[in-house]
Amino acid sequence: MDRTSNIQKEFLGSGWSFPVTFSAENRQLQLTKYETNINEMINLIMQTTFGERPFSPQFGSGLQTFFFKEMRPTLQGEIREAIKTSLLNNEPRIKVMAVEVVFADLQSGLVEVTIDYIYNQTNTRHNYVYPFYIKEGTNLQR
Repeated sequence: MDRTSNIQKEFLGSGWSFPVTFSAENRQLQLTKYETNINEMINLIMQTTFGERPFSPQFGSGLQTFFFKEMRPTLQGEIREAIKTSLLNNEPRIKVMAVEVVFADLQSGLVEVTIDYIYNQTNTRHNYVYPFYIKEGTNLQR
């Protein structure tokens, strides 16, 4: 990637990698830039529950509130709206075009969420798939 491309993407930002890691060679904090930084932020928003960050209590998606709920079409709608709202409130660099919630595996409780979005300044379309388990951390047998 040349210098001109990087300058055009500067508005996408940069920040700490997540999870936080350090370079073994020079012991410097690893940073991410541009699209990678936005994808990591989306992932961080999806994983964070409300109130987990004391100085930003509204940061996160609250998806953990859906754990152990019955996998019904109404749950798909609730998850979809929670994700749209959380990204609207926490990631100003993107505009969410669509959120698709699919019950990928009813037995294990796997829910796959596909988020279609565009970068606000360039209108470049991208998507992100976030899998999580409704029955996570259990040994429930059906």
